[in-house]
Amino acid sequence: MIKVPKIIQFLFFNQVWKIPNTNNTIYLTFDDGPTHEITEKVLEILEKCQIKATFFCIGDNVRKHPEIVQKIISKHHSVGNHTYSHLKGWKTPTKAYISNTEACRIKLNSQFTIQNSKIFRPPYGKITPWQSYKLRKLGYKIIMWDVLSKDYDASIPAEMCYENVIKNVSSGSIIVFHDSNKAKDNLLNSLEKTIETLKSKGFNFEKIA
Repeated sequence: MIKVPKIIQFLFFNQVWKIPNTNNTIYLTFDDGPTHEITEKVLEILEKCQIKATFFCIGDNVRKHPEIVQKIISKHHSVGNHTYSHLKGWKTPTKAYISNTEACRIKLNSQFTIQNSKIFRPPYGKITPWQSYKLRKLGYKIIMWDVLSKDYDASIPAEMCYENVIKNVSSGSIIVFHDSNKAKDNLLNSLEKTIETLKSKGFNFEKIA
């Protein structure tokens, strides 16, 4: 599902699917990092294009690559929580899911100066209503998306990832790419072109806070 239907966004209104605005502002996000070399390459592209983005990090990857997280922060991008172990909410008991999410938050807060590590994205977009409720009660803002690049799908070419984004973006859109080994080829072969095309169409990029 590249474009999330409005009915789903309406039914799960407590989760953030878009950030409405009248300024043609959109929000570029990356899931599953930080990953050696890949995240660093993404940061180079973002700096070249002079935009800011949001990285939803897996806690165990933060443990493995703290220097990359520090680089994300030093470049003034946002860092969010993507659970510690990339858990699928639909298959995880709520108590374990909350504990795993909190472990990622603690890892981020104990090592880095982060303005808001309580922005959260559920891996695979799969979270139960009760898990969502519990996290929101703890102060988390659950950030979903309305445009998916599908860069993780090795069966499609990078050009299709580019088209998936370009054809579906509107003001306020939250776009998902992945700074992961699985998505590496599609990501690095479509990201810069995607950004430059969107800029040429008058869109502005901001990070999520």
